[in-house]
Amino acid sequence: MSDVTTELETGANQTEPESETGKMSFLEHLDELRKRLLHIAVYISVGFIAGWVFREQIFHFVAIPVTKLGIKLIFFDLLVPFTLYMKVAFLAGIFLTLPLTLYEVWKFIAPGLYRKEKKYAIPFLFFSVVLFVLGAGFCYYIILPAACKFLIQFGSDFTPQIRADGYFDMANMMLLGFGLIFEMPVIVAFLAIFGLASAGFLWRNFKYAIVIIVILAAVISPTSDVINLMLWSAPMILLYIISIGVAFIFGRSRKAKGLS
Repeated sequence: MSDVTTELETGANQTEPESETGKMSFLEHLDELRKRLLHIAVYISVGFIAGWVFREQIFHFVAIPVTKLGIKLIFFDLLVPFTLYMKVAFLAGIFLTLPLTLYEVWKFIAPGLYRKEKKYAIPFLFFSVVLFVLGAGFCYYIILPAACKFLIQFGSDFTPQIRADGYFDMANMMLLGFGLIFEMPVIVAFLAIFGLASAGFLWRNFKYAIVIIVILAAVISPTSDVINLMLWSAPMILLYIISIGVAFIFGRSRKAKGLS
């Protein structure tokens, strides 16, 4: 009787699924997605309230790259200050609640991972937040001041009257854009975990990646001079190289497990 019990326990341990994907139907996945999006909306709403309390200080901080050049921002419509501060509070909400948002993203994709792969939760959250902040910080301290200075000097024949909402929209796009661009190694890591990207593939297509990066930098950069183009493309090329190393590490892990 004890032998039978031992065999049953052994069989149960062997058939225990490492991934929870098979336990969830398509509708359950949709319900899980709805729940995670609802949580993210609640987080950002709370962050929005905190951002609204400090809206003026936050906007003054974001505006430093242009105001330190002696430019005073203006507005034309009565509703502009209100809508502008709404955008400021919303951006602050995104930044303040980023760790919680990324946690919800992880909770959504975790059921599709093997048990051993779920140990990457803390590194995923840590590096995602750090890289996003580094990207936004690089934009704020390097890219944005250089872009503002170039554009002001380019229009030196005219008297600058810069709309506050127009400047913030540009700054907002650039800060979030660089934050997302710096997430490249994390994204590649997940693609490598699922076997959708490899170091060999990324290396073989390195020259094409450079062309795409330079074109992308030329499209999204607010200026067209060579210096700003290099400032936009250089970090993306460096991140691509780092991503190759990340893909190599996770690819080797997959080979050790016999998954590729």
